[in-house]
Amino acid sequence: MLKIPTLILVFLLVVCNSFVGFSQKKWTLKECVSQALSHNISVKQQQSAIESVKMDVEIAKGNFLPNLGFENSHRSTFGLSSGVNGVNTSQDRYVTNFGLATSGTIFNGFRNLNTKKQAVLAVKSNDLELAKIENDISLNVVNAYLNVLFAKENLAVAKAQILISKQQFKNITIKFDAGAVAKGAVLNAESTVANDVQKLVTQENTLNFALLSLAQLLQVSSDAFDIATINIENPSKILLYDSAKEVFTKAVANRPEIQKALLNIENETLAIKKAKGAYLPMLTYSANTSTSYFTVFGEPDVLLQRNPVTNTVTSIPNGFSTQLENNVSYMLALSLNIPIFNRFQTKNNIAKAFINKQQREFVLEREKLQLEQEIARSFLDAKAAAKSFEASEVSLSAQKEALKNAQTRYDYGAITQVDFDQIHNRFVNAKSAMIRAKYDYIFKTKVLKFYFGESIVD
Repeated sequence: MLKIPTLILVFLLVVCNSFVGFSQKKWTLKECVSQALSHNISVKQQQSAIESVKMDVEIAKGNFLPNLGFENSHRSTFGLSSGVNGVNTSQDRYVTNFGLATSGTIFNGFRNLNTKKQAVLAVKSNDLELAKIENDISLNVVNAYLNVLFAKENLAVAKAQILISKQQFKNITIKFDAGAVAKGAVLNAESTVANDVQKLVTQENTLNFALLSLAQLLQVSSDAFDIATINIENPSKILLYDSAKEVFTKAVANRPEIQKALLNIENETLAIKKAKGAYLPMLTYSANTSTSYFTVFGEPDVLLQRNPVTNTVTSIPNGFSTQLENNVSYMLALSLNIPIFNRFQTKNNIAKAFINKQQREFVLEREKLQLEQEIARSFLDAKAAAKSFEASEVSLSAQKEALKNAQTRYDYGAITQVDFDQIHNRFVNAKSAMIRAKYDYIFKTKVLKFYFGESIVD
């Protein structure tokens, strides 16, 4: 006869030994979160978006610099052309020009400055969006990881249950062979074993699906995928925080979605300043220097210079380098544009910018309200989970005592196999309920830590 101390010992041994894994890699929670963050498509996409807006900052900085360009043109003309005395002569001529030009903005109503500030804010905003994505992924991974641990503990319970059922079947068979019990008791024990095998298969499938879900989050193969065993002691039923308001106050200061909403309002404030800048005058400058070279094909590059005293003509060399040096010209220009009337475009743009800012303020209030409601629900969920976990422990303790008493009565023949199985099933169900309540409570306390800004991986 299997005595109750031995029964419980076997149950506990199977629960513990069921966590002995295979030789393949066992993923820790930190490794799972790190893997998910480094391979998630949304994270990579957001990182690419950050690089893009960083280039916008460089582009905005470039608006403060002048333009500088080099120009070179060549022109050839062939055929008749009008000469000095109005007589058409046949000349083939060639002209080349060289120029260096620059232009820039001296003042444009601070629009370049505000554009740069907006670009910097865009980088910060995208960084916060990345943080939000990473937070959500981390929470999903933690949830999936806890689901695997939950499934493993349930599987351990199922394995312990089937081992005990088989031992009970063996004992009943011995009694039947000795003529102590009827055939029906053997059939009932055999049916119990079959039901427990079915429950074992169900728990194995549940564990496999939990592992598959976690592997998919990590984007790794689910073949031979497993996680490291964590010995999670029964957590304290005392909540980490006194009230939902305490969590909300902390969350408002550090949650990326709130910080992003604040940056969006600041961005719209800069947009208003940019729009108002159109009322101010714009001052720009431009400058260039140029030179040229001219020649007639077939004729030397010379200048004919007549001496008024001797009335003689002297040929002065006028080659390429000489002409480039002598033909240099310079230009500097300032341009002032004072806006007077532009069909109310500036006025309407300013009004629209104020509306956009108001919309962003509404978004901030909505985000705060949504966050406050989520935290309030999460806090109540955590409190309810704590009470449920505490009640499940009391229930399990009571069912354990009931099983102990039932074993004694069964050994003396005071109850049937069916009655004993019912009591034992209630014990197993209480054990499963306690496990479920424990992991539900653990996850919901991690959700509160998530909102509070504490690590949920440790």
